[in-house]
Amino acid sequence: MLDANMKQQLQGLLTNLREPIELVSSLDDGAKSAELAELLDEIAALSDKVGVSRADDDARRPSFLIRRASNHDVAVRFAGIPLGHEFTSLVLALLQVGGHPPKTAPELIEQVAALGGDYHFETYFSLSCQNCPDLVQALNLMSVINPRITHTAIDGGLFQAEVEARKVMAVPTVFLNGEEFGQGRMELEQIIAKLDSGAEAKAAAKIAAKDAFDVLVVGGGPAGAAAAIYAARKGIRTGIAAERFGGQVLDTMAIENFISVPHTEGPKLAAQLEQHVKDYDVDIMNLQRAEKLIPARQEGGLHEVQLASGASLKARTLILSTGARWRQMGVPGEDVYRNKGVAYCPHCDGPLYKGKRVAVIGGGNSGVEAAIDLAGIVAHVTLVEYESELRADAVLQRKLASLPNVKIITSALTTEVLGDGNKVTGLAYKDRNRDTPHQIELEGVFVQIGLVPNTEWLAGAVALSGRGEIEVDHRGETSQPGIFAAGDCTTVPYKQIVIAMGEGSKAALSAFDYMIRLPVEAEAEAA
Repeated sequence: MLDANMKQQLQGLLTNLREPIELVSSLDDGAKSAELAELLDEIAALSDKVGVSRADDDARRPSFLIRRASNHDVAVRFAGIPLGHEFTSLVLALLQVGGHPPKTAPELIEQVAALGGDYHFETYFSLSCQNCPDLVQALNLMSVINPRITHTAIDGGLFQAEVEARKVMAVPTVFLNGEEFGQGRMELEQIIAKLDSGAEAKAAAKIAAKDAFDVLVVGGGPAGAAAAIYAARKGIRTGIAAERFGGQVLDTMAIENFISVPHTEGPKLAAQLEQHVKDYDVDIMNLQRAEKLIPARQEGGLHEVQLASGASLKARTLILSTGARWRQMGVPGEDVYRNKGVAYCPHCDGPLYKGKRVAVIGGGNSGVEAAIDLAGIVAHVTLVEYESELRADAVLQRKLASLPNVKIITSALTTEVLGDGNKVTGLAYKDRNRDTPHQIELEGVFVQIGLVPNTEWLAGAVALSGRGEIEVDHRGETSQPGIFAAGDCTTVPYKQIVIAMGEGSKAALSAFDYMIRLPVEAEAEAA
């Protein structure tokens, strides 16, 4: 199951175990159970502090429990074989159950330990989901810290009958004590906030007490991270407020055009960005959504950013790098069946549609790539494109055309997502050449029609283009003195990671240049 390199790395990591652990399996006679048994034996052979046994005491098979030998209340359970994107989750679970301290802020650990009540979490993931590991790892850690919290991470692709019975059509999906708790990427702070009603108020009070920044970056994607690093290197007081650090990169599977890095994955790059920012003196405020911008009354004054939590941040200069999000079709049924057959991430949710029929909306690179990926999983893919021809690169179109289970429909206007009240059953579209209506019977719709900038909260504060992008000049300056912008939320063409990083760096340098040229009187008033 594990190659020689992985075994060597894991063996080195297992030297960090402080206490013996046990791997307790529940198996049947199937091939997947045999694979899991082989994996557990391989892990146990790498350390004398790891034991393995078979109990068959869990209804889900194959599954296994990682528990501390001296205290069985410290435990984590996986249903399935956590390889792929979840291999890191497995390694962390082994170490944390074995007493290795987590790299988590002490205040968060204290909050988890203080939670009262009994919490039984179940998380459905897919091995190809890049958003699942963070959630799985957060809940695993909580179950290690607090004995009244348990967590089972379940491979939805392996337990499809269970997935269908519980109407799970998107990953990650979390159940708490048998009831749906949430869907999509969640970090430890978000989970705590949902369980502890006072957590958000405490965080808001802490933010509200902060002094004004020299540079405040709003947004934690590639542009925001680069801006924060370049600002901090100038030795000025720098803060970064982000709704989710990493931004749209977190939803990107493969990155192959980031110069000098032949291949990486979005979540990995996002983690590296965050660590790089942490190497500098930057005040990182994660899980903070900006709701309103109040520009300074006069040049050199303080700008104010009001947050959804009720807190406000002030700064002499701002760098807006709020990025963009998936564009929606805006047709009847889309919102009704979101996460019930309507999806936006083929890598995450594709395995849940194994053997089913799906449609991909959009004929650009992202749409064609999604169709190619899904064709290897689902029974049939129908690609629906509004224009008369696909817009994707020629090499992608040739690959798509070679697949036997893909149908391409062009000049088609999607008019409605159809369903039975619980899940998607079909898609309605109109032939734009003949003005005739059509319907396709299917179980899933993957929307891939581009991005829309996250700038609604800026209306009236800075100049926006007709598409809602922040208008910037060659220095990254907006229509307001002292306010700069960078990345996918701006009018700069070509929404690429490498371009966003360059623009973020440029905006930070421009902000610094702006500050050092302010009149002394303006600086004194801002202070």
